[in-house]
Amino acid sequence: MSITSIKGMNDLLPGDVETWQYLEEQARQVFGAFGYREIRVPVVEKTDLFCRSIGETTDIVEKEMYTFSDKGGTSMTLRPEGTAPVMRAFIQHKLYAKDPVSKLYYLGPMFRHERPQKGRYRQFHQIGAEVVGIDDPKIDAQVLAMLSHYFATTKIPDVALQINSLGCPECRPTYREALTKFLEQRLSALCADCQRRYTSNPLRVLDCKVPGCKEATIEAPAMLDNLCIGCDTHFNQVKEHLDELSVDYTVNPRMVRGLDYYTRTTFEMVTSSLGAQNAVAAGGRYNGLISDLGGPDLPGIGFAIGLERLALMLGEQSIAPPRPELFIATLGEAATKAGFALLTRLQRQGFLAEMEYTGKSLKAQLRRADKLKTRRVLILGEDELARGIAQLRYMDKSFQEEVALEGLETRLINEINGETNDA
Repeated sequence: MSITSIKGMNDLLPGDVETWQYLEEQARQVFGAFGYREIRVPVVEKTDLFCRSIGETTDIVEKEMYTFSDKGGTSMTLRPEGTAPVMRAFIQHKLYAKDPVSKLYYLGPMFRHERPQKGRYRQFHQIGAEVVGIDDPKIDAQVLAMLSHYFATTKIPDVALQINSLGCPECRPTYREALTKFLEQRLSALCADCQRRYTSNPLRVLDCKVPGCKEATIEAPAMLDNLCIGCDTHFNQVKEHLDELSVDYTVNPRMVRGLDYYTRTTFEMVTSSLGAQNAVAAGGRYNGLISDLGGPDLPGIGFAIGLERLALMLGEQSIAPPRPELFIATLGEAATKAGFALLTRLQRQGFLAEMEYTGKSLKAQLRRADKLKTRRVLILGEDELARGIAQLRYMDKSFQEEVALEGLETRLINEINGETNDA
């Protein structure tokens, strides 16, 4: 019996990889222009990190984490999200001592044990960004402007920004109490999960996708109506700055996040293209997280983008693999040796070039070149080699000419570089 991959943990094959590389490279360019630097953290962390940051009553901690004990008995967890590990590294390495403001971004796999569905898998990948050290509403607006700009530059269709405020430790307890009392009157209409968590994590009931829960909470009190003066002022200023930056958004008072550390500004980029899993990016402010993890009392805000969902949305716009600049077709042992040497010299200088290694017919080699969509083909046989010439065929122009082998490498390099510069 053959061994297959684990359910919900998928292979990423050539043809798909190019789309992912495009999305990742666009993130590096956009985030770099806004002053962010890349950070890489382990995929495995101590379980306590996620219990303390995400919250022990969240679905992630209660049901979705891949947790195990190592040989020393330490409880370890495959990271289910990126913010907590990045903040752990920020604290451990005292990045705050080097600069009072840190802008960081990350790329990589996350893991959650949940039912696989369209765009949602047990191993999934995220691009995330975090800003630490600034509590000004302008940075909230700038983060959202950067996120919107990323979606514009990658030409991801049909996305819209939704924002909300989840208040702070000063005003949220009063709201939680009011929401819990509201839910108590409607317990029989809630699903089993919401009946279980309505006292420990009542905000999550508002985010439940079960139709009965959505219907039962239509008239639930809104956090926006219960904000303290500081949170209300902050949220209004975020909206003003978004208007100044011409960033389109809508306010969604029902939006909550599944992680306990969020405060004040929260947001999602949503789409109607993926069914129930409509969020393709999400995040918010987390002003108390760093101090809760043992670091200084610094504010923070960040987001994560789901790569699988973005790749699905690109669909037919998926990025084609690069075209070889040259395919070398040879006939005869001596010509093959000369062609192989030329091929390697071009590859060492950074040019994508290919050839047939197994002595197939010229017709088969040309079919291979055509399948690869090669820009030009160099045809070299024993007779041409003896005369010091070769045939250079331009595939896009249906044009072929005889060229001298002497100086050919320099000619090809100059020609390819010239096309690159013109492009």
